[in-house]
Amino acid sequence: MWNMDAFVSRRLIMVWVWVMYLGQCTKDIIGWSRPASPPVVKVEMFYNSEYSMPSTHAMSGTAIPFSLFFLTYGRWEYPFTLGFCLALFWSQLVCVSRIYMGMHSILDVIVGFLYSVLILLFFLPALDLIDNFNLTCRYAPLIIISLHLGLGLFSFTLDTWSTSRGDTAQILGVGAGVALASHINHYLGLMPDPPLDQLPFHTPPLSAGLVGLAMLRLLLGVVVLVATRALMKAATIPLVCRVFRVPSGDVRKARQHMEVELPYRYIVYGTVGFNVLFLVPLLFRYLQLS
Repeated sequence: MWNMDAFVSRRLIMVWVWVMYLGQCTKDIIGWSRPASPPVVKVEMFYNSEYSMPSTHAMSGTAIPFSLFFLTYGRWEYPFTLGFCLALFWSQLVCVSRIYMGMHSILDVIVGFLYSVLILLFFLPALDLIDNFNLTCRYAPLIIISLHLGLGLFSFTLDTWSTSRGDTAQILGVGAGVALASHINHYLGLMPDPPLDQLPFHTPPLSAGLVGLAMLRLLLGVVVLVATRALMKAATIPLVCRVFRVPSGDVRKARQHMEVELPYRYIVYGTVGFNVLFLVPLLFRYLQLS
């Protein structure tokens, strides 16, 4: 993310947030169980408590590569066939892996793929309008925070506790944080989008220096985000438990309460999302790694 332009990054995150949110909510509404084991051999068990239809891995594994292709083709110089084939290969690899891992049926994966395509058909044409609103509207910060929080409250009413509820709040928190950081960057004149007459960008020649710089940015960015998550998690869970008078001795049990899980995930990962597009690029600018 920190090795491509901000225009693509923030829009790709918007697509990821909405596709995953709609997928998770649809899962809870339909309520289909995972494939039975036996006869299926399940390699992955962590998400076994979640519902199965549609496969949100298939949805994100379709939406992200094809959105990346849609957003970068014509903005960066590369062959159309190469970009499309890489996106298709990425998507099919993720879809097949979910069947191999025993977490989804073929029908779950097919529906997830088609559902993602349907969402992209409606959402991609609206990206310009949404992104412009997030950047320029004076009331955008208030609307961004309240909208994502409201969507989280709605998703928590669809079913009893499962790992999907926390994941949904986490996704919405990241989306809100990134959108808020985008607005502040625009207001402060940081990370401006390049003028259209500079497009398309030429892919720089691959070199040891370029790869080293990209890896250094990635490493520093990950360190900042891991530290942010650890600090915010340590501060937020006891605070939220105290505010809502939920015993905090057993953190896992406390997080099964909506009034703890939603604000905890939203605040922690909202801060992480904010730092992704504000604090980390600011650090790169200070260290002359931009």
